[in-house]
Amino acid sequence: MKEQNTAVKPLGIPYGMMNFVAIREDNYYYVDKTRFIEKIENSNRYFFFIRPRRFGKSLTMSMLHHYYDINAADKFERLYGDLYIGKNPTSNRNKYLVMNLNFAVINAELGNYRSAMDAHCNTRFNSFCDQYAAYLPVGIKEELNKKNGCVEQLDYLYEECSKAGQKIYLFIDEYDHFTNNILSDATREKEYRKETHGTGYLRTFFDTIKSGTYSSIERVFITGVSPVTLDDLTSGFNIGTNYSLTYGFNEMVGFTEEEVREMLTYYSQHYEFHHTVDELIEIMKPYYDNYCFANKAFGETTMYNSNMVLSFMYKYLDNRCRIPKQMLDDNIRVDYNKLRMLIRKDKEFAHDASVIQTLVSQGFVTGEIKEGFPAEDIAKDNNFISLLYYFGLVTIGGRYQGDTKFIIPNEVVREQIFSYLIDAYSDNDLTYDDYDIRKKEQLMAYCGDFKPFFQFIANSIYTFASQRDRQKGESFVHGFTLALTSMCRFYRPISELDNQNGYADIFLRPRQEIYDDMEHSYIIELKYLNSKATDAQVASTIEQAKAQVCRYADTVNAKEQIGTTKLHKVYVVYRGVEMVACEEVVEQM
Repeated sequence: MKEQNTAVKPLGIPYGMMNFVAIREDNYYYVDKTRFIEKIENSNRYFFFIRPRRFGKSLTMSMLHHYYDINAADKFERLYGDLYIGKNPTSNRNKYLVMNLNFAVINAELGNYRSAMDAHCNTRFNSFCDQYAAYLPVGIKEELNKKNGCVEQLDYLYEECSKAGQKIYLFIDEYDHFTNNILSDATREKEYRKETHGTGYLRTFFDTIKSGTYSSIERVFITGVSPVTLDDLTSGFNIGTNYSLTYGFNEMVGFTEEEVREMLTYYSQHYEFHHTVDELIEIMKPYYDNYCFANKAFGETTMYNSNMVLSFMYKYLDNRCRIPKQMLDDNIRVDYNKLRMLIRKDKEFAHDASVIQTLVSQGFVTGEIKEGFPAEDIAKDNNFISLLYYFGLVTIGGRYQGDTKFIIPNEVVREQIFSYLIDAYSDNDLTYDDYDIRKKEQLMAYCGDFKPFFQFIANSIYTFASQRDRQKGESFVHGFTLALTSMCRFYRPISELDNQNGYADIFLRPRQEIYDDMEHSYIIELKYLNSKATDAQVASTIEQAKAQVCRYADTVNAKEQIGTTKLHKVYVVYRGVEMVACEEVVEQM
């Protein structure tokens, strides 16, 4: 790759990096989030913070760790000097003995959870004693290892630190890792409850942390991706405050658009970009943006997933400044089994209009975000919606009839939800020839032949619709069609949903930023009639569909939306789960 400025080596892309020191000392680009240190210090000393995976939580903890670490005082200028906090340091800088626990590395199997937790904590506690030997009593490590298990060891450590006049800043990353693994297997919820309630080991550990706050544990910072364990442990650790929904911390992790623009501008000065910054923002925004983590922040600032942005930037620069064909970073995918469990829970709801089905077909769901709820109550409507929100599968989209409106944030998440939904629909039986489908996609994109692809969708709907799905009828057909069109690599389906009247059309926006030679785009009017509709009703519906697809097509901005492709106006009509029409409206000469 040819660099514009060869005199100065540009900063590296910190994709996948969670070590703040490595980023700063090895010359990687860092988006300055240190202004939030002041906000954290002015908050409750026992700080809970929940965000979706790969959103920058671990890097934030690493940044905080080294800011407060008493052993890192001599590195302060090197690490923070040019950042906000380096110019505006607080009185607590480099004041603490830092204890760092990462529950993500603990084997979360129920049968050996206690021993695995003991092993991890013992390793971290021994490291703590080694790092801070100059501040701790002689022989503390040897005495520590005489104690039985992490509960006794933590109790011993914080008491010894208190005697030595030292203060501890405790960080726990992915405190809910155990819970999230258990969520993948609904049959194990009873066992999970034993660990988190009463005298359960995890609960007792958090009780011990609470005891330590009366002694030498002065501050606690805990992160995770769901509030389930938080609620189950609340009575055991009831001194913490959950700041996940707080307006002032909406931007603490992830990137604002301004931060993304600054990054793009920096690299455009060092590399020969084939796109302007505005063009790259336009390409990235539908895929990585639109997260909102506080109701009051809606309409002000949306957040980009930082990992997705860095992945894109890495691929873009590595690809000689051309748009990567794969916009999805495989590492961002939600663990398959967890989401499968969630969908299974969803399908067990008593009412027909399940949350995910409604989300896909209607474009939004409504409810209120719960700050915490027990594991056994996941399937309750608001709890389930909240879990989807915390996992990053939906985000705040405003208000609707007095409730919070939740929408799918972007195309990366939409692709995940749709792919899992298809799998849930078919109960793992929906299989097809990838090569054959790719050919059908190519025919649609390059030859204007859309019928084979839509016939595949129709065949899938007919074959895999359960009796319950058939009863749902319209929502099922629309949801399934949206899901399968989203799998087509040449298009980004945009559903122009009417919030008042249900369903609307699908615009297959061509991805010409990647496939610049494709020739055809489509707007689809999708109509549904129940299985008992007469032929006359079908004929009347077809005429309505023709008129509507032409009217909708007129609203598509040809230059901005379809590029150099030819826009086809297509109507598709179903009677029950059987497709009875799939044709193009041909202009009369």
